Amino acid sequence: MKKLAVISTVLIFSLVLFSSCAKKPSAPKAGSTKVDDMLSLIPSDVQGVLFIDFHKAITTELAEKALKDEKTRKKYQEFVDETGIDLKKDLFFVAGALSKGMGKEEQKGAFILNLRYDKETFLNKIKKGGELKEEDYNGITLFSAGEEEEWTGAFLDDSNLIAGSENEVKSVIDTYQQKSENVFQNENLAAIIDQTNKEALFWAAFLIPAEAAKQVSAQNPMLKNLESIKAANLSFDYKNKNLIAEIKVMSGDETKNQEIVDLLKGFKAMGVMAAAEDPDVSELLSKIEITSEGGLQRDMRIERGKRKRNLFRIIFGFLIPDKGKRMKKTEEITLKQAHVKIYAKIPEELINRLTEKKEKESNF
Repeated sequence: MKKLAVISTVLIFSLVLFSSCAKKPSAPKAGSTKVDDMLSLIPSDVQGVLFIDFHKAITTELAEKALKDEKTRKKYQEFVDETGIDLKKDLFFVAGALSKGMGKEEQKGAFILNLRYDKETFLNKIKKGGELKEEDYNGITLFSAGEEEEWTGAFLDDSNLIAGSENEVKSVIDTYQQKSENVFQNENLAAIIDQTNKEALFWAAFLIPAEAAKQVSAQNPMLKNLESIKAANLSFDYKNKNLIAEIKVMSGDETKNQEIVDLLKGFKAMGVMAAAEDPDVSELLSKIEITSEGGLQRDMRIERGKRKRNLFRIIFGFLIPDKGKRMKKTEEITLKQAHVKIYAKIPEELINRLTEKKEKESNF
């Protein structure tokens, strides 16, 4: 019995140690970091998050084509020479944390850049634009500029820079130093992020205050149904020579969602009529799909011939009699946020035609 007690004690200790060492988001390292690592720097009390996979974006065919333009290529090289940062090789992610606020003046935020850089070279470049004020905050130097300190910046570490409104920058530093919770602890916003395509070139997720929704609907009676919207997310990606756009507006009221769908389809129909003489615009509108999705989903799973197993029984099975109980059928219930979805898959050729047409119009 003593031997069993010792073995049990050792196994329990090992289990506790294993649990405490469970995988957590690591400090974002340029070149090897992941999306969740960057999100771990976003404070929990934000209203919204936006994210740019810059390295993925700048290596697309669209970006490569843009960089072949002589003027663009010249400006790009000037930036590389002045900062020592080659955007194609050194800048990986940009993450934005937007604070709570309804109006443009109230809306503030901070942006985190994940990149390879030389601090002194980059700082000298910034100082050429004018005098900087310096302040220490929890061991990290804050740099600010402007008469009213319009922006504040800081070097978090050798892979991450941050710039934005002073309070929001300080809030990110607190999160970085694990003195405050990150966005994963914000259950409402985290749920919206989980329903967003985080593999896209650009994506964003927002909580929408009831007051903001009411302000929008108050400006136009036709938009009354928008008051039911609680959150939204969007993503833009580029795959197989297609630009893929997806927008979701979340609401718990499926009836109102259908009314919003009908309203948007009405706007689309009017657009098609107005663009009857422009086949490219008509084709663009035809690529837009508007649907109402979400709600309660039920999935039935039946497992036969398998005994119930759990971590405790696996470790201590030799101490516990196995009565051979069988798994019964189980029902998994998944609640997906009811939402209005706007989806479009636009061919690159169509985008090029519309762009060329716009450029010709602007030259007249």
